[in-house]
Amino acid sequence: MDTLANLLDGVRARGAVFTRTVMSPQWSLRFASGAQLTLVVAVNGGIWVTPAGSKPVRVDSGDIVVVRGPAPYTVAEDPAAPPHQVITSADYCAHTARAVAGGGPAPDPRTCGVGEAGAALLISGAYEGRTGISDRLLDALPDVLVVPERDSERTLLALVTEELRRDKPGQQAVLDRLLDLLLVSTLRAWFDRPQNHAPAWYRTMDDSVVASALRLMHDNPAHPWTVTTLASKVGSSRSGLARRFTRHVGEPPMTYLAAWRVALAADLLRDTDATVSSIARKVGYSNTFALSVAFKRCRGITPTQHRAATLRTRELNA
Repeated sequence: MDTLANLLDGVRARGAVFTRTVMSPQWSLRFASGAQLTLVVAVNGGIWVTPAGSKPVRVDSGDIVVVRGPAPYTVAEDPAAPPHQVITSADYCAHTARAVAGGGPAPDPRTCGVGEAGAALLISGAYEGRTGISDRLLDALPDVLVVPERDSERTLLALVTEELRRDKPGQQAVLDRLLDLLLVSTLRAWFDRPQNHAPAWYRTMDDSVVASALRLMHDNPAHPWTVTTLASKVGSSRSGLARRFTRHVGEPPMTYLAAWRVALAADLLRDTDATVSSIARKVGYSNTFALSVAFKRCRGITPTQHRAATLRTRELNA
């Protein structure tokens, strides 16, 4: 059961914004592009990443950061410094373009700023729009996650760095695929760290009964599962499965299944035009009312409200 592969299967960068940003000392940038996921690497020198409404996160040189959007966030040399530049999806490198237009030196390909003594270098890759990124994946991630340099895939990062220095035909397709690979390897490295408490769908279960029950629910969420039917399928008693599942996963089987179904429904509401009724049946609920009750219990809003909110967000970020 490789749920991470399933969740990432639809994630495909298309026209990903990949840049090298050269910054002079005392720099601070506010990113407000609306990107759902952004990877950032400080090539030389540590940085601070401050998500909206949260405390700054220290990132050492060479570490890889994944920032979950779409809320704005700040990347700075000093977290106390006010941003001197706001970067949007339509304006990633305007200050460099203006400088070049005014007769300044031209930067390297896909580079914002011109190198100088003491300058910091950031490499960033952003997923604009949802590009197949599911709520089930985003729900498992913090606002900012950091993978130390020693745990990251340095070969991939070296390929990205080298590709950004070029200007060749087909480069966008190469960078899109490299961003996908870098995201997968970074998330896998982060989930593999015990202190990050990876979700149950990622962890390798040392309890085969619980692992089998999870596999059954993931493979066929629309089935009318009960603890009794799950127990019979995995060769356990009802009470035994409930006890072991709660101990390993952190919640009872039916609570986990309801949350998984609602997460599936949330993705379908966002990514398809299917009716709420058909989505309800697809994820295991008999009708719209049953899905609405479960959806509101898990997320505090109805399926219709969730769809309307995602449409508004999409329009704002268009």
